[in-house]
Amino acid sequence: MNGLPIIDLEGFPTDSGRRLEIATALDEAFSGSGFCQIVNHGVSAAIRADAFSASAAFHALPDAEKLKISMNDAHRGYMIPRSSLIVTSSVDKVTRPNHSESFMMMHPVSEDSPAFGQPLQGENQWPTALPQFREKVEAYYAALESAARNMATLMATALGAEPDFFGPYFNDPTVYLRMLHYPPVPEDTPADQFGSAPHTDYGFITLLAQDDIGGLQVRLRDGSWLDVPVIEDAFVVNVADMLSHWSGGRWPSTPHRVLNNRAGRDRYSIAFFFDPSMEAEVMPIDGVSELQDRTPIHHGDYVMERLNKNYAYRKGK
Repeated sequence: MNGLPIIDLEGFPTDSGRRLEIATALDEAFSGSGFCQIVNHGVSAAIRADAFSASAAFHALPDAEKLKISMNDAHRGYMIPRSSLIVTSSVDKVTRPNHSESFMMMHPVSEDSPAFGQPLQGENQWPTALPQFREKVEAYYAALESAARNMATLMATALGAEPDFFGPYFNDPTVYLRMLHYPPVPEDTPADQFGSAPHTDYGFITLLAQDDIGGLQVRLRDGSWLDVPVIEDAFVVNVADMLSHWSGGRWPSTPHRVLNNRAGRDRYSIAFFFDPSMEAEVMPIDGVSELQDRTPIHHGDYVMERLNKNYAYRKGK
């Protein structure tokens, strides 16, 4: 395999005739590796560029400024370097924390919401030193949520369900927008020091925007690692654990990792994790796979168990 399948979304959703054609291509891609890249997705290059410039500006702030919005109990804010150790990896025993730092925004939750204060339901935090940061990030969030909902329609079709099958599970979605900075590392850095250690994503789908540095790798079925090429303005899309279960295992939730650059260059990426409501009960769609496990999975319980194990600030939660 020379790269991930590239799926062209040109014409969707305005051209309903394109739905089945694109869905068929998605099913083929996800059945193979659980990954693809999408182009002509409707997210403007300007909104994306603004988000990357906002991320670079945030990560360039003095540590004291970033630490003012350290991660809160609702999983929002600044995630300091080396505070994530992927102990739930399914393909490796990880011993070194990830060499990265992040800004995390999640779905907005107002203080008068009945859910406020429940797991992952709280206030976003914003750096006061960057007045335009919030506006740029929220514009990107809105554009990616629209793209993710379009993808959900296509994926329902690909799995033989009605196009709106996933809709009720996303009335109150669990959404993470993570702006990542991977500092470069020396040439003699140990091979098991990763920007992001081998892992699978917990929820539904991830839409990843990456810069031109590279470093993302996907684990193939034979155990080898595929370098994911950088395609300008494309999004890397992958199946996460909940969607894999919905597909009855037809679509794998594939391990992936990030290598820090060893040539002195910083890497930036923006991951948009679009997941169902915390109360969603996930069971395979009828008839989608002969190998399906019919055991229901409660999304909220599943994700909290993993967050509590993998993130230093959550130890003892």
